[in-house]
Amino acid sequence: MNLDAIQNELRRAGLDGWLFFDHHLRDPLAYRVLGLNMTGHVSRRWYYFIPADGQPRGIVHRVEPYQLDTLPGQKILYSRWQEQELALRRLLAGAHTVAMQYSPQCSVPYVANVDAGTVELIRGLGIEVVSSAELIQVFEAKWTSEQFEMHLEAGRRVDLIREETFDFIRSATRAGQPIDEYGVQQLVMRRFAECGLVTNHPPIVGVNANASNSHYSPPEGGSSPIRRGDLVLLDLWAKLGAPAAVYYDVTWMAFCGDDVPTPMREAFEVVVAARDTGIRLVQEAMTAGRTLRGFEVDDAVRGCIESHGMAEFIRHRTGHSIGQEVHGVGANIDNYETHDDRCIIPWTCFSVEPALYFPHFGVRTEINLFVEERSARATGEIQNEFVRL
Repeated sequence: MNLDAIQNELRRAGLDGWLFFDHHLRDPLAYRVLGLNMTGHVSRRWYYFIPADGQPRGIVHRVEPYQLDTLPGQKILYSRWQEQELALRRLLAGAHTVAMQYSPQCSVPYVANVDAGTVELIRGLGIEVVSSAELIQVFEAKWTSEQFEMHLEAGRRVDLIREETFDFIRSATRAGQPIDEYGVQQLVMRRFAECGLVTNHPPIVGVNANASNSHYSPPEGGSSPIRRGDLVLLDLWAKLGAPAAVYYDVTWMAFCGDDVPTPMREAFEVVVAARDTGIRLVQEAMTAGRTLRGFEVDDAVRGCIESHGMAEFIRHRTGHSIGQEVHGVGANIDNYETHDDRCIIPWTCFSVEPALYFPHFGVRTEINLFVEERSARATGEIQNEFVRL
């Protein structure tokens, strides 16, 4: 736990403190920010309060008095629920507004780990509870320079595997050799392992209508064959098998033939234009030092698609935060599934992946956009037209 950094952020945000709470390991964010071990048995509620100024302090149950031993500050013991309420009054004495892992109307589900009843309990003490979403960004979503370098290296390896995969599909389909989605997926997984990459789930390999299933996973038995004249969507995400490594996550489109059918080509041109609209907006805002929020980028990207009359074929948000988990806890590019009003801040990364899903095919383009102090850049190669296989 970096106490000085946390307290600096609390003062900057005008908050009296940050209240952490857990029961049965339900809030992994609390454990990561505080530097607690999450492998123990937590059968009783604990609280830990970091004030904007002064020493932190906690509350632990007498059955498990050791839960916060690794953290500084006084620990108040309780057994009965009435003692817990008295302890909370002591813990929060002098505070008026505190942050918790709470999100109004669950707008940011990644942060909404504290149950409604506990929020009601704290508010019942006369304390205003606000979301810790922006604080979580600072302490969970921001990358170090070492993580950025690991991301770039993962990207180089993933991009190589992507090229190899398309070469394999090209050679097999031109030679008339039987291949299917599952076989290509397993080829990618073997290459990930050989290249020192790890992932939380095998990649998406979707042909034709299956490319219109945004989270498609080809089955081992009965997956679609890949033949000449087929559209292929390839979505790859992986990171180095090293501590604190962060993901690289991209989607590319290919066509098994020389002439891409007009509906597919035109749909892909629209998502490319929408993607570039989002990239430009972020770059311009960062260069100008202007505050930009996740929902604003989503609005701009979707606005581009809507201007081409294709809004009905949108199925999901424009992008997601990227970190040690492929779907990270920073600002998402979203005003579609949720209203994400978190600021886009330096040293964070997110995907920009507009997509269109039609009955017989889908198209998506996905890049990773890394935000620096006064700029933003895509961290890998950008696709502008179908790969012809």
